Amino acid sequence: MIEILQHAFFQNAIIAGIFASIIFGIIGTLVVINRIVFISGGISHASFGGIGMSLYLGLDPLIGATIFAVGSALGIGAVGKNSIQRQGTTIGIAWAVGMAIGALFYHITPGYLPPAENFLFGNILMIENIHIILLAVFSLVTVLSVALFYRKIQAVSFDEEFSKILGISSNRIYLLLLVMVSIAIVLLIRVVGIILLIAMMSIPPTIAGMMTKDMKKMMGWSVLLSGFFILIGLWISYMWNTPAGPTIVIFAGIAFFATYVQDKFFKNIGNR
Repeated sequence: MIEILQHAFFQNAIIAGIFASIIFGIIGTLVVINRIVFISGGISHASFGGIGMSLYLGLDPLIGATIFAVGSALGIGAVGKNSIQRQGTTIGIAWAVGMAIGALFYHITPGYLPPAENFLFGNILMIENIHIILLAVFSLVTVLSVALFYRKIQAVSFDEEFSKILGISSNRIYLLLLVMVSIAIVLLIRVVGIILLIAMMSIPPTIAGMMTKDMKKMMGWSVLLSGFFILIGLWISYMWNTPAGPTIVIFAGIAFFATYVQDKFFKNIGNR
């Protein structure tokens, strides 16, 4: 393990993983509690359209991905979460069209292009310093934003009707959450990729939810679990020479399955 730490690229991956775990843990908890995992999937896949278009125009992929992700988030939010059928249709359209646009522009862009797998499955071992800085900044913004609006977010997440009585604009909080999710997705693409983002947004918070129902504690456990999965996944990928993103998610999936089985087992014993 000490040999690995001597490599600069692995040091960068660990630092990025720590900041990513903060985002995964906090934003992921809000995604799971508010039951918007499917929306997050739509936003992440829609962002691929921006990546493809940016590469075609010679721009940084983050620029296009951010525009498409935030745009799709605002579009989904504008439909309103009360209109489930219309929102589901909007998510499906954003998901499919975003991927199609990305694939089209990726195909017609001349010259050398980074492998599409880097965006679809992530490559944290190739992460650059600028992305680490962006992850660090957004980690701080995430912590401060949730701390500042915690009571409002909590009220909207658990009892929307009561939040309206208190004069809290649930639609504004909902849009704020979707925008935060979209920015998080763009920055985390480098870590585990578009396709695997949903897993890391949902697995750690779901496991944390089996351990506690308190939202603050759930966020804390989710951050720790995300960091654990990323660090162990990185180590396994290095030792076995496997892709880091998929390895991280597979390890997290195994941990979820084991926790779920254990939780059900002890509940069954307790009910006897």
